[in-house]
Amino acid sequence: MFDITQVHAAPSADLLTPDNCVMLFIDHQPQMFFGTGSGDRGAVINSTVGLAKAARAFDVPAVLTTVAAESFSGPLLPRLAAVFPEQKPVDRTSMNAWEDDALVEAVRATGRRKIVLSGLWTEVCLVLPALSALEQGYEVYVVTDASGGVSPAAHEHALQRMIAAGAVPVTWVQVLLELQRDWARQETYGAVMDIVKEHAGAYGLGVVYAQSVIGAHAAG
Repeated sequence: MFDITQVHAAPSADLLTPDNCVMLFIDHQPQMFFGTGSGDRGAVINSTVGLAKAARAFDVPAVLTTVAAESFSGPLLPRLAAVFPEQKPVDRTSMNAWEDDALVEAVRATGRRKIVLSGLWTEVCLVLPALSALEQGYEVYVVTDASGGVSPAAHEHALQRMIAAGAVPVTWVQVLLELQRDWARQETYGAVMDIVKEHAGAYGLGVVYAQSVIGAHAAG
C-alpha cells in the first residue's frame, strides 16, 4: 500500500550492489562458442569479458565453471580466464551446473543471494541452473548479451522461460553501471571508465571524446 509519508531518497533492495551479488560464468568454452548462433560470437565474448572486469573492479565474487573441458568443450575462454588468473574453474560432467556439488558449494560459500548469471548455451547450460537456483530461493539476473544459444529462437525462448520463472534479464553494461550507480564514487570511477572505453563500443568512444574535450573526470 502506497504511503507518501514513507517516500525518501533510497535505492531499491532489488538493485545489484557489490555486496549483495555473485557472478556465475557458465561454460564460456570454444566448443560451446562454435555452436552459438543466436548472435555475433565476438560480441558475446566482448560482453563476457566486460562483465568479468566489472566483477573484478567492484570485488564481486565470481564463480567460473566449465563442462567436460578436457574431453569435449575445451578450456575456459582465455580472455575470461585472464581476468581471474588465480581461479581454477569448476569442471563438471552435468549439463545442469546446479547438479554439481562443488559448483553449488562455491556459490553458497559467497553468502550472496543474488546470482548474476551468464553462459553458453542459453537453452541448456543457462536455463537449467537458473530454474534450479530460483526454486531454492535465489534471485537470478541473466546477462543476456554475455550469453548465447544455438539459434535466435533457442536463446529467446530460453530467456522467456527463465523470465516466467522469476529471473531478471539484464545486459553487461547495465550490471556495470548498477554497481557504480553514482559518478561521485571515485574509488571505482576510473576502473569503470576504463572498462567502458575498452568494451562498450560507441558509448566508450563517447567517453573518450568527452574526456578529451571536457577533461578526465567527465561523467560517463
